[in-house]
Amino acid sequence: MFEYIKNSRKILGMNSRNLKFIRPYNLKRAKRLADDKLLSKKILRKNNIAVPKLIALIKTREDLENFDWQSLPDSFALKPNRGFGGEGILVVYGKKKNGEDTWIKADRSTVTVDDLKNHIQNIFDGSFSLSNTPDVAFFEERLQLLKLFKPYAYKGIPDIRVIVFNKIPIMAMLRLPTKESGGKANLQQGAIGVGIDMATGITTSAIQGKNKFIEKIPGTRLALSGVKIPYWKDILTLAVRAQEISGLGFLGADIAIDKERGPVILELNARPGLSIQVANLAGLKERLERISGLKIKGSEKGVRMGMDLFGGEVEEEVEGISGKKVIGTVEKVKLIGKDGKEIEVDAKIDTGAGFSSIDTELAKDLGFAETILKFENLNPGYETLKNLNLEQRKNIFSDVPDLSDTAIIHSSHGTTYRPMVNLSIVMNGVLIPTKVSIIDRSSLKFRIIIGKKNLGKFLIDVKKTSF
Repeated sequence: MFEYIKNSRKILGMNSRNLKFIRPYNLKRAKRLADDKLLSKKILRKNNIAVPKLIALIKTREDLENFDWQSLPDSFALKPNRGFGGEGILVVYGKKKNGEDTWIKADRSTVTVDDLKNHIQNIFDGSFSLSNTPDVAFFEERLQLLKLFKPYAYKGIPDIRVIVFNKIPIMAMLRLPTKESGGKANLQQGAIGVGIDMATGITTSAIQGKNKFIEKIPGTRLALSGVKIPYWKDILTLAVRAQEISGLGFLGADIAIDKERGPVILELNARPGLSIQVANLAGLKERLERISGLKIKGSEKGVRMGMDLFGGEVEEEVEGISGKKVIGTVEKVKLIGKDGKEIEVDAKIDTGAGFSSIDTELAKDLGFAETILKFENLNPGYETLKNLNLEQRKNIFSDVPDLSDTAIIHSSHGTTYRPMVNLSIVMNGVLIPTKVSIIDRSSLKFRIIIGKKNLGKFLIDVKKTSF
């Protein structure tokens, strides 16, 4: 897959980017603004753009010697003002109990005042800045992790990088901190980058590091595709507004979502890296050339144009390259039951359910009337069955025809023991042999729900309608 991206004519190379888009559109004054984190955040803040709160600034060695370490909160980020590529950022997550002025990092190692002093000395010496230029250090609030991202992020705050050109957002990527990256959302250090569909804000393909394609969070079954990014339109608007304020024609805006404040701009990049192309299985060059020279009035129009022009392209590429179909939250499906009986119905896609489930009357129409009747006649109820072992339960229902399994169903009406049968589901041209539980859904809108065990070959677009 990486060879496909690497060899694509659409890919924008570093030299091509610099010659065609950074030099002509990013003037020196604007680049200096982006490179100076404190100044750029000050200007953004004056224009009512949310940025992390500044805790303290240390400009000189005298400031360092006189600094009150007791004034620091339990968690914070220490950053170089002119740091490049995420280098030199030190994040602590809590203060060690019974440890005076000792903090804890993502890897559970400790940081003392002496460690902080040494790190700041390195910042002063320019160890993390472009061309080793002498620098200043600052402490900044550590944003609070959004609950949605908690299973996906290791000890850090994910961010969304949005590439903006000519007031139009053209590509975006969710960056997830990992153990390898030390809790930082930096791909160069081993973080995960996940492409995002511009129209919907739903994640698609993913890489770890520069070009290792992955489908799940390493060591888990947690899929990286199909995640709906909250505040999506607000994030795109924030990125475009940042471009307008900064004067950068070609901009990478890094935006995090704080659980209390919502989208917050972390920093601006005049020279954003190009791994975003690999994560999105798409090149920047064609998109940049497509909108070059357009006259865009206002951020709202720019956002709308970016969503319209570049939404859905990822969907087509993912379907073609990864083999996964993109479906909506409601899909028309064909059910194939006993003796080949077929029924077409509207199905609710429910990632919160494990197994798929169909209505009792629908199951009867598919040829399972005898299964339901005999199961109900033999079923002593959940309160009795819960005290029996698996073999005892199987013996009770051994004479029920076409019974493939049983399931415990929890609902607002209580807990019940339900039959399961084998059938096939045809959805978006994909045949899915499976087993489904049978339950009364007559009071519900949909006669069938498709659970996550049958969704492995699909990506879910919450805004997509299939009929």
